[in-house]
Amino acid sequence: MSDAKETWRGKVRGMTPEEVEEFLELGVNMYLACLKPDGTPYITVCWHEWRDGVFWVIPRQHSRWAEYLANDPRVSFVVEQPKTLGKVLGSGEAELIERPNIGGEWVPIATRMSYRYLGENGPTYLESTMKQPRWLFRIKPESFETWQGVGWARRYWVEETGGPSYEEAHASV
Repeated sequence: MSDAKETWRGKVRGMTPEEVEEFLELGVNMYLACLKPDGTPYITVCWHEWRDGVFWVIPRQHSRWAEYLANDPRVSFVVEQPKTLGKVLGSGEAELIERPNIGGEWVPIATRMSYRYLGENGPTYLESTMKQPRWLFRIKPESFETWQGVGWARRYWVEETGGPSYEEAHASV
């Protein structure tokens, strides 16, 4: 196999704890699923901060999903970087830390998020919205999976279908 083929695939496996920490610092959006009062799922995309084994999310006062989390804390999430296929996914519970307020515990978290997601101009964006009330939730993962690289996890592969074996298809990784 050529070096180019091996390089484009990346590391085809789950992430190490160190790789998870690095990945979650990238400023990649979280897809967060919660439940509406009627039990149907609702999904949103949001910024997050990963710190000390929990995610922090900061909905705006009128975000529907904040009310949903306040009423039913069960969540599922995916943090994915499409080009590398790196992802962290799982489920857990959202704990309400602050109801909508101005200038609460969410401010330093939002400040760090603004740098991570928008770079040096992040605080400029944030400053223009500082007088807008926000919620603060902490999400404690109860289950957690990771993946990276361009290839299938072994558990998905069906052998003896007439095509290459798992080992043959993933020989360059």
